[in-house]
Amino acid sequence: MSFTQIPILDLSLAREADSKPAFLDSLRDALLNVGFLYLKNTGISQELLDAVCAEGIGFFGLPEEEKLRVEMKNVRSFLGYSRLGNEVTALKADWREQLDLSTPHPLPKPSDPLYHNLLAPNQWPSPQHLPNFQGTIEEYMRQMSHVSTLFTSLIAEAIGLPADAFGAFFDEDQQHKLKIVKYPDTGDGVGQGVGPHKDSMLTSYLLQASSHRGLQAQNTKGEWIDCPPIRGTLVVAIGQGLEALTGGVCASTTHRVQSPAAGEGARYSIPFFQGVSYDAKFESMVVPDSVRELRNQALERSGGRRDDVEFTFVKGRWGHLGEATLMNRIKSHPDVGERWYPDLLARIRKQQAEESQRGVHQQTEKSPN
Repeated sequence: MSFTQIPILDLSLAREADSKPAFLDSLRDALLNVGFLYLKNTGISQELLDAVCAEGIGFFGLPEEEKLRVEMKNVRSFLGYSRLGNEVTALKADWREQLDLSTPHPLPKPSDPLYHNLLAPNQWPSPQHLPNFQGTIEEYMRQMSHVSTLFTSLIAEAIGLPADAFGAFFDEDQQHKLKIVKYPDTGDGVGQGVGPHKDSMLTSYLLQASSHRGLQAQNTKGEWIDCPPIRGTLVVAIGQGLEALTGGVCASTTHRVQSPAAGEGARYSIPFFQGVSYDAKFESMVVPDSVRELRNQALERSGGRRDDVEFTFVKGRWGHLGEATLMNRIKSHPDVGERWYPDLLARIRKQQAEESQRGVHQQTEKSPN
């Protein structure tokens, strides 16, 4: 049976020997049947969560010239501010503006692979405008790095692998990313705050920074299930990387965000994306047959799997994760691609045009006379 609600897991239970087995059972069920969950009692104080929300919302109140001073297209790394409607998902503009940040890294060397351009320093708003912004966000990213590392080890245990099974896919100084997002309520976005998509990497953790609904996950019947804000929780999405590593045992669930209705006020959210080494190659791991069978049974009960979203980690398409990630970023942010990666953007547009033409041809063949 397809899921009709999002499970809530208590991370504090995983930290106690007596309650950890029950937590792992609940986590396994969420991984096999949903691919989406709420996580409460993460160990991050409500005070810090509230401060992150306040600072994040404060960014969008800055003067336009200050936001454009840190605009994404200023740099090659895809870190920085993106104007309203500048990001593309499923070939449509997302009706949101956002600031992309990451854990700190120096600029790559000229001899490094092109995809190492994704590793770079942040563009921060001026402390004259937001004196506590950088310190608050950096502390949150530091704590979220620990939470995501713990949670990934728990995922491994839940599906019968050693706790350190995914360790080889992380750098010693792993880059993690964070977005601060505003979905305006102007009514001009035709509903798409961000279109149907799957997150990359292994796991992502969404802090819903306002009380608006809008986040929805898609079950195997194609139905959209609401994920309303619950104070003190993070919404965890399983990424395409984890699905690829586990041979499909851990499901990466398609989700979207609907724009707020006109007059409801802007919706804010702050997702944290657990990073994986850009030099990694994604091949399936040896997951116990008993767990694979549980996943197969779950798919049979639900009537199969609906999946309208392109899968990033197709075996043999990319030499390294960094190549796939860079191409996805260019596809999502063509303004950055035009400035820094015009040849790769031209490749992407040619491929999209060919795929669109094939789609039109197939529809013509199937149309009745």
